[in-house]
Parts: sequence; structure tokens; C-alpha cells
Amino acid sequence: MRRGPPAKGHKARPEAKATRAPRTKVKGAPRTDALPSRAEIRAFLAQAQGRVGKTEIARHFGLPTEMRPALRQLLSEITAEGGAAPVGKRTLRAPERLPDTAVVEVTGTDPDGDAIARPVNWGGEGRPIVYMHAERRGQPALAPGERVLARLHHVSGEKYEGRTLKRLGTAGEARRVLGIYNKGRITPTDRRHKAEWEVPEGEHGGAEHGEIVLAEALPSTGFGLRPARVVERLGMSGEARSVSLICIHQHGIPDVFPEEALAEAKRARGVALGKRTDLRDLPLVTIDGEDARDFDDAVFAEPDGEGWRVVVAIADVAHYVTAGSALDREAWARGNSVYFPDRVVPMLPEALSNGWCSLKPEEERGCLFVEMRFDKSGTKTAHRFGRGLMRSFARLTYESVQAHHDAGTDPEALERGHVGRLYGAFRALLAARERRGTLELDLPERKVELDPDGKVLGVSPRPRLDSHRLIEEFMVAANVCAAEELERLGQPCMYRIHAPPSEEKLLSLREFLSTLGLSLNPQGQLRPGDFASLLAQVEGRPEARMVHETVLRSQSQAAYEPDNIGHFGLALARYAHFTSPIRRYADLLVHRALVRGLKLGTDGLTEAEAARLVETGEHITGTERRAAQAERDAVDRYLTAFLADKVGATFAARISGIHPFGLFVTLEETGASGFVPIKALPDDHWLVEEGNRRLLGRHSRQVLSLGDPVEARLREANPTTGSLVFDLQMGGAPATISGRGRRRKG
Repeated sequence: MRRGPPAKGHKARPEAKATRAPRTKVKGAPRTDALPSRAEIRAFLAQAQGRVGKTEIARHFGLPTEMRPALRQLLSEITAEGGAAPVGKRTLRAPERLPDTAVVEVTGTDPDGDAIARPVNWGGEGRPIVYMHAERRGQPALAPGERVLARLHHVSGEKYEGRTLKRLGTAGEARRVLGIYNKGRITPTDRRHKAEWEVPEGEHGGAEHGEIVLAEALPSTGFGLRPARVVERLGMSGEARSVSLICIHQHGIPDVFPEEALAEAKRARGVALGKRTDLRDLPLVTIDGEDARDFDDAVFAEPDGEGWRVVVAIADVAHYVTAGSALDREAWARGNSVYFPDRVVPMLPEALSNGWCSLKPEEERGCLFVEMRFDKSGTKTAHRFGRGLMRSFARLTYESVQAHHDAGTDPEALERGHVGRLYGAFRALLAARERRGTLELDLPERKVELDPDGKVLGVSPRPRLDSHRLIEEFMVAANVCAAEELERLGQPCMYRIHAPPSEEKLLSLREFLSTLGLSLNPQGQLRPGDFASLLAQVEGRPEARMVHETVLRSQSQAAYEPDNIGHFGLALARYAHFTSPIRRYADLLVHRALVRGLKLGTDGLTEAEAARLVETGEHITGTERRAAQAERDAVDRYLTAFLADKVGATFAARISGIHPFGLFVTLEETGASGFVPIKALPDDHWLVEEGNRRLLGRHSRQVLSLGDPVEARLREANPTTGSLVFDLQMGGAPATISGRGRRRKG
């Protein structure tokens, strides 16, 4: 059953136990006859300084001796679920490092066939990768999705070697496999899963050759291919819809609305003026991409003395999606909309996302708005929130606004939108942003162009226009005002937080920069503006793109939390998402909090919602990252399909990643990324020099460094998995494959 926010009237359980500090001396702790919950044990283990013993856990929770066997059983279950490392004697370990033993899940294999794993429920920085040793003779190899208790040895950075101590079985979600059915076998669509699955007689579910199928694992005998049963047929591979369909199912994205939620959306109607502020005569306009499917924000600007008055109006989703409703439960579960080149998986049904919550031209819509005033330098002097009734005067695109602004024209369609005034306010806000010093990375988004049949016509970077930045500046300003207003009102707030880079990531970044003669301030003195200065130094240099990408990888990931730590990248002390409640659940929560705090209606944030903000923040952070990965996977698969008929062609590329088992290259023209196996390099013994980010040929002394320009020849393009394999053109011919070129783990 899908989890969701509580229904109206639900009283959330207090979290005092989950947040209490760990006790090291517990003599005299009150006796209890009930075991602690899994959540309480995980919270205690997370807060403890290192690993703790069963005895200490029992004392902490005041458990009598007769309950120790039940506690041991509960701890074993938590370990098997991946909730913690096995408990034993206290052993302190360095922060952000995996323990000596941990539960890991196999995610795939490297080019040599050895299993690669990730720690289960890893909550630290980075993404540790574990290279598993081969299983003992007579034991079947580790399969993707299998979990094991492993003894770990730290090699360097985020790399570990692992040896299996105990096999724990297959994770629940990993029991399902998505792939292409082919005469009794299933080829997984996930590039990390190398092994095929066998479909026993009578278990194919009517699947035909070439169909995309969803299957579930059957009990294995330990010999041969693992068996699976087809449970769902999803259409033929190669069809226009197959790429996004594969990504939707592979990442577990909900794409079918419950009937109850659809019925609620169909009952929606327009809003009356009532006590709302009448904005219908204010010439608000929407500005979006040409391919935008929903319009949830509208803007207006005009001079205000020597400064500017800016109004940002946002669709009033909170009016239609109330706490505890079927729509709310489904929106919570999805967390956000997901955008693919050929379709959108929306957070809300189309009746709302493209209907009553879309700010269509010349149609009355309910909205929440913020009116902001700035001085001539772009510093905000005042703001005011309200609930209004508006009418968009025009649906504009980034391209048309930019073209007319550059040409100095203001045709009738744009006249009432005061485009020139929008740019005037934007320039003031931009000056304030530059004074503040923010992190701006020049990594253009790739646009996939499809014909009506779904065939890829081309892939190109989306242009970065001032009209894009104009809307971004207005939205950032509105988001800051929302966070400030909720703090002023003493209301709970779902902040958008972004922590500074970790010390380990900064060390790795500095090592890379040193090879280019560049440097950064020490961590305690580091500011976002320092990154801006760094990027300015490499502007126009061949390695500029690689520096941008490496700086991006050094950053922490943004998240949603009710506890504010600021936003490092934007150099802001407080920041909350307010401007896209159609497609982000976090924004809907901020709207409800504003409605409650400003007494704008009875559909504000409930006490039950406020009590669950920590859990909700973790959940929607996860759904956001899931969506981002699915969107990237879709673009990669479309790129692979685009290049599938170009096998043997040579492309200009740069080395974008170096690993013990090979290197990655990124094509200059399309941004497609592919793999060059270590065995495909010239006949040599290749050593990885981690600090310098390079491969060194021991005999030839040839060096391949991160960011080096290379000529890459496409050897293999697999649209099913989205994987590309290249050879390097070295000395005018492809490198020969040799058994002597072996990888070194670490």
C-alpha cells in the first residue's frame, strides 16, 4: 500500500524518543516491557558515536534481561534490512566512512565481470562504491539486486573492496526486472545488470519477441540463468513511447492516478473573488518554453520611484488540493512531476495541471501572489503576500520575449506585459545577485528533438537566454520572500537547503585544479563567489567545461528540510520553494503554511502535516532525485538511439571520468557520454593516479588525464540499455584490445 500524508484529524506521533540524545551511562533507566521501534533504534544508532553493543542498546531503552533475546532478533532483522551495521563492541570510525562491515546491494558488474555494490541506506556524503571479490568456488556469482553482509576495506576516496560474509537474499524492489523478452529470455534494460534472465515454460504471460516486459524473480537453483515470471507487458521496444516508458518503470515512478483522485480533480471549478485581492486588471504575463505543458507563474514589473515594483502570481493549488484528500495523498506519493522529451508524468491530474491550475491567457484563475519592492540597486525594501483572482494577459515564450527585447520592439501582444520594464527590474536584481556572489555553472541542458513518430531528429544544447535568467531572478526573489514571511509569522517552513561542499570533496577538487594551476580558498573561508571567480579564470579555455562539471560534482546535493541551514549555491540565508506548486509538493506545503499564517482561508497547513515535515522532506527529496535520474536516463537512451546508426564513426570528445576499470568520454557536439574499457587502451599496464585524475601507462609513459581532448570511435550503441562503448583513436588507429591491460582496483 502506498504511503501518504495522514488524513484530516490524524494525530502524528510525537518524535521525542526519535530525537533524544544517546546516553552512555544508563544506570537507573526506567524499566519498560515493550521493545523500542525500528525507527527509535535507527535514530539511536545514528546519533551514537560509532557502533554500540547490544548491552548498551538494552540499557539505553531500559529493557529487562528477559527481553534481550527479542532485542537480538529485532537487531538481526534491522541488519538484514540494511538499517545499520551489525552491532558488537564499540568501534569508533572516521566520519563519512563506511564501517568495517555493512549491508551492501549489488548494482551490476564491471567490465571484468566482478560485482559492484552500493551500501544500503547510505546517508552520508558522496556515493561509495564497493568492488566485490569473487565468491568462493562452488558458490553462484552475486546477481544485481542481491544483498550481502560484507567485510569492507577502504581503498581510496569513495572506493572500497568487499568480501561476502553472509548472503541476505534479494531486496524487495529488486525482485522485479524490466527488460526485453527474447525467445524465453529477458535482457534487462538497466545497463548495470549484465546477466540475462530465463523465463521457464508457461511463465511468459503471452509476451512476444521484442516486447518490453516487467518480470518478477522466481526461486533459483543456483545454477544457470536466474528464472523470472513475466507479470506485465508494456509494448514493443523501439516504439516512440518505449524510451520514457522504460525509464518510468525502471525508476518506479507512479504514472496512473487512482480513480478517487481523478474524480476529485474533475469536480474542480473556478474560484470566486470573495475576499481575494482583485488582480484581473494587472497585466500579468506567463513566460515559459515553447514546449511547456503547464503555466503556474505569471509576472509583472513597473518603475517604483527610482526602484521597481514586481508582482509574482502563482496558481492557487492549495485551494484544489486540500490536506488529507485523495489528490493530496497522490501528490505526496509522487512528490513532483517528471519531464521526458515525449511526455510528462504530472504530480496532479490533467484537469488541474493543464486546467484550473494553469494560468491560461484571458481566463480567470485563483492565485497566491507576492508584491515586492526593490531599490535601484536591486535590494528588496518590502514585500506583501495575498490571495487573489487574476487573468493572464499573454502566454509568452522565452524566445519571443528575447527576440523582441533584442530588437527593441514591443508589439501589441507584448505591450501590456511591459517587457522592457521586466528587463529593467531584472537588471537591478541581477546586480544584487552579482554583489551577493552566487555559484553559476555553464552546463547547458540537452534538448532532444523528436518527429511525430518519436524518432530522434537531433540533440542540441538548449540556449541560455537573458529571458530565462529574468524569470529565474523573479522566482528566486519570491522564494526568499516566502521563507522570510513564514519566519516572521512563526509558521513551519519547508526550506530548500544546500550545504557547503564537504572537506573530502573539496580536497578532491583542489587536487584536480592543481593540475591546471588553479586554487581555492581554505574551506573555512570559502564562499560561493570564490567558485564564480574560479570559473571566470577558465572562461574561454579548452578545459572550461570540465572545470564546470568537476565543480558541480564537488557540490552537496540540495534537499528539503524544515530546519534551515541556508542555501550555499545561491548565497542566501533562507530559501523556500513557492513558485511551482503544480509540479512540486514542497511548494504546495509553503502555500498552505502562508494561508494558515496570514489567515487567508481554512485550507492551510494542518498540525498533522507540520508534525511530519521531517519525514515529508526526506520523501520529496528522494522523489526529486528519482525524477532527475529518470530524466537523465531518458535523454541518454534517446542519444543512444540517435547514434545507433553511426557505429564506426569518430567524434571529438573529452575524457570526463577515470576509473580503475576504464574511462568515460563525453562527445563535444551532443554531450553523449560513453565508456572506454581499460582493455581497449594500447597494450600496456595502466595505473590510476587518483590525485592527478589520470591514467599512466607504466611502459609507454603515456598519460590520459581528465579533460584531455580525444578522438573517440563509436564501437557499440545499445538503445535497450542506453549504453555507448568507444575506442580511443590513438596514433591514427583504434587502440588494440589486449589481455595484458588489466585494471587495478584502487
